Amino acid sequence: MIFGTVFFAAAQPKTPTATELTNKNMDAMDKKVKMNPTQRNIIYNYTMDMYKEQLELTKKQQAGGFNDDDIARFYKRQNQTTANIRNILKGDQQTDYDNFLEEQLRGGNKKKKKKHSKDEEEEVVTGISGLKLPANAIPPNGNP
Repeated sequence: MIFGTVFFAAAQPKTPTATELTNKNMDAMDKKVKMNPTQRNIIYNYTMDMYKEQLELTKKQQAGGFNDDDIARFYKRQNQTTANIRNILKGDQQTDYDNFLEEQLRGGNKKKKKKHSKDEEEEVVTGISGLKLPANAIPPNGNP
């Protein structure tokens, strides 16, 4: 029984830290938005603060002690962070940042491939459409 508990605990994914999340976000943003070192440092700090708050909310949620005010406060913070980042960026950087945000909302740069048969080419499906079931997968009575 102890062995099973230890094995189960070891199999649980480790929650990333705010630093890990920030670094991953900044690396992805660097590929899309060409920032100078000053911009990068300021944006890094904004992003780090946002991820710290997000992780605090996640811990609170797991403990069962969060409420709608906490969620509203987080979304307000997220919107403030986005506005602050946009204020740091200039000209085309803002457009690049908007494109980066849209890509993140679609699930990042990941592509899902669907195979129909061996003879057909693979169809690359991105965004939400990759998650939708084909029309013929739902029975006529509507119950899957």
